[in-house]
Amino acid sequence: MWARTAEARAAERTAQAPRLARLATAQLVTAAVRRGEGRLAAEGALVVETGVFTGRSPKDKYLVAHPSIADQVDWGEHNQPLDPARFRRILERARAYAANRPLFVQDLYACADPGLRLRLRVMSENAWHALFARNMFLRPAGEELEDFAPDWLVLHLPNFRVDPKRDGTRSETLIALDFAERILLVVNTSYAGEIKKGIFTVLNYLLPERGVLPMHCAANVDAQGRVALFFGLSGTGKTTLSADPDRRLIGDDEHGWGDLGVFNFEGGCYAKVIHLDPEAEPVIYQASNRFGAILENVVLDPLTGRPDFDDARLTENTRSSYPLHFVPNREESGRAGHPRDIVMLTCDAFGVLPPISRLTPEQATYHFLCGYTARVAGTERGLKEPKAAFSACFGAPFMPRPAAVYTRMLHERILRHRSRCWLVNTGWHGGGYGVGRRYPLEVTRRLLQAALSGELDDVPTRRHPIFGLEMPRHCPGVDERLLDPAASWSDAEAYAAQANRVAALFAKHFERFAGTVAPEIRACAIRPGG
Repeated sequence: MWARTAEARAAERTAQAPRLARLATAQLVTAAVRRGEGRLAAEGALVVETGVFTGRSPKDKYLVAHPSIADQVDWGEHNQPLDPARFRRILERARAYAANRPLFVQDLYACADPGLRLRLRVMSENAWHALFARNMFLRPAGEELEDFAPDWLVLHLPNFRVDPKRDGTRSETLIALDFAERILLVVNTSYAGEIKKGIFTVLNYLLPERGVLPMHCAANVDAQGRVALFFGLSGTGKTTLSADPDRRLIGDDEHGWGDLGVFNFEGGCYAKVIHLDPEAEPVIYQASNRFGAILENVVLDPLTGRPDFDDARLTENTRSSYPLHFVPNREESGRAGHPRDIVMLTCDAFGVLPPISRLTPEQATYHFLCGYTARVAGTERGLKEPKAAFSACFGAPFMPRPAAVYTRMLHERILRHRSRCWLVNTGWHGGGYGVGRRYPLEVTRRLLQAALSGELDDVPTRRHPIFGLEMPRHCPGVDERLLDPAASWSDAEAYAAQANRVAALFAKHFERFAGTVAPEIRACAIRPGG
């Protein structure tokens, strides 16, 4: 268990105003509707809007720079330091603000492994944010709540603002993590993902010291106990592909890999639902359309009250939050064995990567360090053409420690447990975005099914001349012309030029990490010309 500090105990007494503690789902939904925080869709989901912030605010996230963590943190763009004295003054004002308002309180766990559970007390001004926490984290049993003592406090005050001039912050919004006093403070943003990702950041710092690799990935397991992990950035298909009706879902986003296997950090799913298709993604669709689910920034049809998942007028980043027990085919324990397969997902909008390829352990480690995908028009304001995105460990904004720490842990585990590794492209073929076409979801699912079942084990491969990837020559049920990306382009020279441009982007990203990895990892680095 995690030791508590005097400050953490004092934090339990943050508010003297009435606390609405441990309300059940129905009570929280009722409170949210009565308070005007949201409204019910036709089939029962709570629909809310998050205002100006429809996504995370990474430039407003800080770690309180206590000497005890100074040498362990990878300070920089994703881990900005905040002076401890400044934070104490901010926290005092936040507590004074909270003391005059009712707070909705939920006592919850993070980590399905009982020996690593982090006890959380989430306190928010809003009922719907308390419901979000209740959906996303693990709910203690009744008897466990009798003497519940939190290890970390999450204080969420979306209507409180900091003062940049006075407090030394970038804006009036603040997401601050204090590892010494064990407090996550989130102010002036209603985007619920800040609560979830804040605790993910906490675990990403704490768990390596316990010999556990924290991972931004989905996980599922088949009837024989064979586990698969799915790494990938937003929009690559993590949640969609892990929700496989033939495999039990362990979780869709955050996991740890310890001595006994993998375990979920969470108790719910936070699915991106723009253009959600009830036929292609029935599990997510059904879970999102029932009482207890939260739909963030999803537009309702004014006549029917039904969600219009194709309407992006508020944001492309529409979200659905629902507890894992809404998923029929789930792993109840949130735990399973060591991964047999590791899948790295990318949505290559340039149309140059194959739909599936085998990776050596060293290649898999390299691609983990790169964390590549591509954004397309509509996913970022002002974006007119594809833009490469690299995020080390498939989650750089949430990784407090240097990327080399997580990379070494992954490589060691792949070798020890002989995990098979794959790179899967859910993006475009026959040309880039606007010219080619996206790989059909049924094709990606068939390729994954073949990989995870062993159908591709003995299939001959061809080596990509630039990316060095081993591409299967055939797969039952898939048109062979789709398996080699160059073959799907009408102009071979145009393909080679585009592939070399993407290779140059890989090379540029890897420059800052080359000196931190073993020679065998550096040997896998992608370069123009192969």
